Parts: sequence; C-alpha cells; structure tokens
Amino acid sequence: MSLAIVIMAAGKGTRLKSQRPKVLHTIGGKPLLAHVIAAAGTIVSPANIFVVVGHQAEKVEAAVAGLGVKFVLQAEQLGTGHAIQCAEQAIAGYDDVLVLSGDVPLIQTETLKMLLDYHHLGSAMTILTAQPENPFGYGRIVRRRSENALEVEAIVEQKSLTSEQLAIPEINTGIYVFQTKPLIAHLKRIIPNDNNGEYYLTDLAGIFIREGQVVTAVEASDAGEVLGANTIAELVALDSVLRSKTAQKLMARGVTIFSPETSVIDADVEVEADTVIEPYVQLLGRTRIGADCLIRSNTVIENSTIADGVLIRQSCVITDSSIDTGAKIGPFAHLRPGSEIGEDAHVGNFVETKKARLGKGAKASHLTYLGDAMIGAGTNIGAGVITCNYDGVNKHMTVIGEGVFVGSDSTLVAPIAIGDGAYIGAGSCITREVPADALAVGRSRQITKEGWAAGKRARLKKQCE
Repeated sequence: MSLAIVIMAAGKGTRLKSQRPKVLHTIGGKPLLAHVIAAAGTIVSPANIFVVVGHQAEKVEAAVAGLGVKFVLQAEQLGTGHAIQCAEQAIAGYDDVLVLSGDVPLIQTETLKMLLDYHHLGSAMTILTAQPENPFGYGRIVRRRSENALEVEAIVEQKSLTSEQLAIPEINTGIYVFQTKPLIAHLKRIIPNDNNGEYYLTDLAGIFIREGQVVTAVEASDAGEVLGANTIAELVALDSVLRSKTAQKLMARGVTIFSPETSVIDADVEVEADTVIEPYVQLLGRTRIGADCLIRSNTVIENSTIADGVLIRQSCVITDSSIDTGAKIGPFAHLRPGSEIGEDAHVGNFVETKKARLGKGAKASHLTYLGDAMIGAGTNIGAGVITCNYDGVNKHMTVIGEGVFVGSDSTLVAPIAIGDGAYIGAGSCITREVPADALAVGRSRQITKEGWAAGKRARLKKQCE
C-alpha cells in the first residue's frame, strides 16, 4: 500500500524564546527536523515525504534541501488540521498518510513500523501514544471498553479532563496514521478552536468515532522517543539522551570510550572497532574514524576521515580533512579544511595546515604553517617553517618534492617549487625555484664583532653614573 509521510515543521516554537524556527534547533549535531526526516526516510523514499513549512520557510527548506524531501507551504499557521489541509493535494493519491512532528528527534524506525502494522489492521485513524513519567499538559487517551483493546473513545485535552481522567497516564503524542480517503473527506469538518481559531487534527478522532469508524491507539515502548522540547533546557536534555545512545551504539560495536559522558559525539559519526576515545573528545558532523585508532583527550574532529591505526594526540583540531593509515597528529595540531595527511606522516605540536597535502612518511614536527602546499613523501619540514601562500590578493601554491630537507625557520615564498632531494638551509628565505638535489641558502652573511658587547655594557654603565 502506498504511504505518504507529512512532517509538521511550520511553527515558531515561541516557548524556546528564540528567533530561530524550533525545528532548526540542533541536537546530536543536526537540526531536529533532519532527525525526523532520517527516521521517515527508513520507511519511504524522500520523494514521498512532505514537510509542511511556514515560519521562516526559506530557512527551513535550505537547512534540509539536500535530503530530497518535498515542501508544502502553510503560509498562515492555523494549526495541525490546517497544515494537512494545505498538504491535501500532495497526499491525495496515497492510500495512507503518516503524520509526524518535526520536533520529535528521537523517534525510532521500529516504532513507526509498529504503528503502521497496527494501522493496517483496518483503522481509519491510528494514534501513537506513550506513558511518560509526568503526563501533565498532554491530551489523554480514553480507551473504549470493547473487544478491541486498541479502540479509542476520545482524546481529551488537559484543560478538559475530569477528576477521574486526570489519573489516565497514556498521552497523545501527536503522531498519527490515517487512511487517506476518509482523512481528506473529513478535513473540512474540523471547526476552529474557540480560543485561538486554530484547526486541530485531533478533532478528527471524535469525528470518525461519531460516524462509527474505527480509531485505535498503540503505545510506544519508550516514552522518551516521542517527546519533544518546549524549552532550551529540555532541548539540551534531548541532546544528552541522543549522544548517550550514540556512544552506547559505538561501544556495542567494539569502540572504547572512556568517560562517555564527557564526550560530544554527533549522531552521524562512524567509528570502527578497537579505536579508543579518551575523555573530552568531540567528534562532529559526518566524521569517519577507522579501526585501531587512538583519539586522545580534548581533541575536536569535524567532518573528517581518519583511516586505520592513526594516533591523534591531545588537543588537536581537525576540520574537513583526511588522515591516512598510521599517521600521527599532534599534540596541539590544527588541520584546517582541505588538509590531506598521507600514510605514516607526522604533523606535530603547534603545526597548522590548510589545503596542504603531505605524502607518505612526510614530517612537520614543530611550530610550522603549511598552507596551499604539496609536500612529497619522506620530506622533513623543520621547526618554524612557513609557506607564504598569500600575497594580499591571491593564494599561491608551494610544491615540495620527495625526500626534501627544509631547515628550521625557513620562509618559502609562493608560488615556488622545490625539487626532489633538495636541502634548504636553516633560516632561509626562498623566493625562487630550487632544483632537485640542490642546496639553497637565502640569508644574510653573519658578522661577528669581538668585544662589542662588553664595550656596550661599559658605555651604558657610564651613562647611568
């Protein structure tokens, strides 16, 4: 049977006290809405997912544009019922419609499949419910006394609960599945709420029940996965839950994470078995880390690929870069975007790279800046070396061959090429091409004046008398 998924993402989320749309607040390294789309994408293809946007619609669309979903505009936000009315044309050709909220980032694929399985038993509307520790503020599910234990008699909002109904622990999560034809047929029967003029999708439950159609409810096994966030504190709590689950999944696959509560690991990060992650590490974005690596404390790695057997020492920052097998980085190294560190290469303490490629076994061990540079295999870059890649207008390349020795405190003024096997004398300023196997020294001649310092001290002493 064909299924459309509609995700509600048009609201402001004013209770967060933020100018940003609620669904664009992030946990686990990506927007709330992106998490919901990811869960929906395990059920249907993105072409069958319709995101209802309204408040700051352009920003919401831009944030998830690469995920392949379609968008429906709810120009005036008049409630969940009105949102589905706006999506009516998009969903008309489907057998069923699954309605999700864009702010329930922990929803699991298994829960959605369970909901759909129960719905296909023949309900016009199927409601996902939960039993949180504190149900206050949520609509309650009143079940019908019938042979079908799943049947619903009513959804009663918090303010309308009787004293008896206040004791009901089961809440409406705002996640539903509808048969499309009765859904569309009855949408216009929803009347605006007297208090705010909004149209509520929950009203359809009462409409269906009065007409004798079957409305059922099934409970999620974990109430935590269907709860959203109405405050920044609740949002941070969701982030903590998600990151804890991510760490647990990685450890179940053979990754050692010491003090996981101190680590920040985004939801899309992948790490292979036998890698060790020390405390206070941040693994962000779409970072991929191979097997048998050691990531030492206080390191931040974002959108980067780390091969097997890599050592990342303490307090490194690595962004949009790749590191090949057996390389050693840090401590206190900074790999900026576009850095490619080759097999068994070494980037040491206080070395900064940007759009730099180091070949196999190349070394830059101390206090060096390598920007817009290609460095051949086996080359050694001494302490304090700088590639001068910017002339104030344009960036230029430095190309260093294989087996080159660049002496400490040398300045390489790009564009420049240094041939294989060449030597650069320490303290040199190199401005012209250096042929293979050549020695290049670019520094002023040393002048030594014996006794000059003693004379200087004597003159200064006399001036002070």
